[in-house]
Amino acid sequence: MALLNILEQIVSYKKEEIERRRLESPVQQLEKRPGFSREIYSMKKFLTDPERTGIIAEFKKKSPSKGIINDVAPVEAVTAAYARYGASAISVLTDRPSFGGSTEDLQLARFNALPILRKDFILDPYQLVESRAMGADVILLIAACLQPAETRSLAFAAHQLGLEVLLEIHGEHELGHLCDEVDVVGINNRDLKTFSVDIERSIRLAERLPFNKLRIAESGIGDAETVLRMRAAGFHGFLIGEQFMKAPDPAIAFASFVDQLKNKRYESESLRNDAARPG
Repeated sequence: MALLNILEQIVSYKKEEIERRRLESPVQQLEKRPGFSREIYSMKKFLTDPERTGIIAEFKKKSPSKGIINDVAPVEAVTAAYARYGASAISVLTDRPSFGGSTEDLQLARFNALPILRKDFILDPYQLVESRAMGADVILLIAACLQPAETRSLAFAAHQLGLEVLLEIHGEHELGHLCDEVDVVGINNRDLKTFSVDIERSIRLAERLPFNKLRIAESGIGDAETVLRMRAAGFHGFLIGEQFMKAPDPAIAFASFVDQLKNKRYESESLRNDAARPG
């Protein structure tokens, strides 16, 4: 089944889910929860911290295209390892039907002193209040699910709640969703129609973004060399989840990836220094 059809199905059941949750937990009730008044961690700040990796490490149990990825690894242990080994932020899937996630997963990850991205299909201002109450710092807006005016309205409302906004785009036709209220732009390397991953396309698209927008790369990042190449092309962050979650122990997989990244970076810097030395 094509991903666009999957997105249409998700949007359909998400609208029903929003109305059900609105009745179960009204806005006034959400605003009284402890998470609603906590101090927000800025993903923009963490992504530009030179002491960190730039990796937004994702906790992801399954996907519509891959099925079960890892539904046994505990969210507390995995996200603690992400934080311990240098992640710049943590992404947690909260959509249950398609991704096996939950509000509880994000709440269980909240003990980490890192920005947490709520990875879900945000369509309604109610979900922004819900995100703030559950402990999220950043919300995802997917251009393929929204009209440009909806993106702008939701991004503005998110800022009113103190939340940062990550906008995900897949191609030039979605550049119209960019607005002042978007804090970070994520370019998905995977084509929505063919599922193929094209790093070159993402790099070309990144060149079309305003200079003042932080940009992150999403999907298909499987090695440290790709991270370094995309960083050289102007990307500030890298959302990676399946690479770690499909391993028997996601914590070990993440730690190993970070070690590889540090080694590659050291090798690259050494080569540049050698080339700069006279004679």
